[in-house]
Amino acid sequence: MSGWSEIFLGVIAVATLAIAIAQIGVMVATSAAIRRMERLADRVEQEVWPLLGHLNSIGRDAARAASLAATQVERADRIFADAAARIEDTIATIQSTLVAPAREGRALVTAFRAAFSAIRELRHSRARQGRGDDEDALFI
Repeated sequence: MSGWSEIFLGVIAVATLAIAIAQIGVMVATSAAIRRMERLADRVEQEVWPLLGHLNSIGRDAARAASLAATQVERADRIFADAAARIEDTIATIQSTLVAPAREGRALVTAFRAAFSAIRELRHSRARQGRGDDEDALFI
């Protein structure tokens, strides 16, 4: 072999050694990064789990509050519906109590007017008849 071949062979050997060292360095750095990520994940997990527990309890409390609110709204709706029905019944009772006697009173007043009108007509017709007979007797 010539001198240049040995030089190039040495350069190749040094380059291969450098690549192997670089790969080992990358593996060590990757391993260190993985350990750091595992520690970070453990720490996040330790800090997040209580937070998730609190969020779950908040969600349960919110669901319970919404359920109670819905129950109260339904209760209020029933109360207002019952109140409206009672008011309508009361108004119907008042109307029947007041309107029926008013109609009867109106019928009585109409009957009295008709009776007085009939009596008045009877008097007027007799008065006219009586004058007519007197005038007939004087007529020659």
